[in-house]
Amino acid sequence: MLKVLRKPVIAGVALAMLLPMGAVSQASASSEPVSALKVKPLDERYKKFFTVGTAVEPYQLTGQDAQVIKRHFNSIVAENVMKPINIQPEEGKYNFTEADKIVKFAKENGMDVRFHNLVWHSQVPDWFFLDKQAKPMVDETNPLKREQNKKLLLKRLETHIKTIVKRYKNDVKSWDVVNEAIDDNPQNAKGLRESPWYKITGTDYIKVAFKTAKRYAAKDAKLYINDYNTEVNSKRDNLYNLIKDMKKQGVPIDGVGHQSHIQIGWPSIKETEDSINLFSSLGLDNQITELDVSLYGWPPVPAYPTYGAIPQYVFQTQAERYNALFELYEKLGDKISNVTFWGIADNHTWLNDRAKQYNNGVGVDAPFVFDTDYNVKPAYWAIMD
Repeated sequence: MLKVLRKPVIAGVALAMLLPMGAVSQASASSEPVSALKVKPLDERYKKFFTVGTAVEPYQLTGQDAQVIKRHFNSIVAENVMKPINIQPEEGKYNFTEADKIVKFAKENGMDVRFHNLVWHSQVPDWFFLDKQAKPMVDETNPLKREQNKKLLLKRLETHIKTIVKRYKNDVKSWDVVNEAIDDNPQNAKGLRESPWYKITGTDYIKVAFKTAKRYAAKDAKLYINDYNTEVNSKRDNLYNLIKDMKKQGVPIDGVGHQSHIQIGWPSIKETEDSINLFSSLGLDNQITELDVSLYGWPPVPAYPTYGAIPQYVFQTQAERYNALFELYEKLGDKISNVTFWGIADNHTWLNDRAKQYNNGVGVDAPFVFDTDYNVKPAYWAIMD
């Protein structure tokens, strides 16, 4: 998920004049709520171009959430339960219970599964980075012991990935192998996030991760390196250079996952298009992996205190933004294989926590095309038109 945005943006409430008008269907202006269960499916609209997915927690696989998932999406990804800390909280002790629920739901409903994720600097248990004496590997100064620690960490990583990929080999179509390997700081000459993975192994953790996943995944499965702010020039270019270097070394990277935790006013459509075309030039697939459109700039201050306080014109402006995005995705449909929303409806989004964090515990966001009651928003009509 998005951790920081350094690029100044224009707040969404002031942006309406900057976006093309006339793209939103007149149906969006209706004052009568329209249930997401009574309108045409999103995935059907874009079936000629790409699959349409959603991120879920296991509790959402029943009730109205499940009904909306089955109606509108043909791809699914775990929001949290497939991350390393949830699957292997202790070395050698795997917990697949919650992840299995998502895979089972997908199989029963004919949906593709994206796996998120095999390697990340966050939500990874501490034991990965402790040596055999339970001391932090990053603190080791002895060159011989550092090399021993590197081998131990890479072996642990290989075992983790081998165990997971073998289990879901026949179920997962797309793997987020390495997540957020690029640093946000444009002053970092190397461009790589200095996580414990990098400090202990250099870029070897990336090589081992992809090669291990390739060895055990299905032949037609695709392997992705996933990151946020891929539209920002410095970060985009650092990711491009990393992939180009890895590909030269025979690392089997099949595509780029663009998280796309974006805003009504940022990034520009041109920046998004340039990024997708850049990675496509390397022969890579592109997936939009964690799409949500925040109502706010950065930081999200001030935020609306309640959902009911959000003015209708803000939802209309958001709809224009979604319209422009999906027009671009459709235009680049031969370079994009999947677009996944990072949630189902506005009643469950990590952006609410972020709004509260920056507004003294009060604030909500509304990033999706379905509202908190599973009714369609103007954004739905915009991308279906």
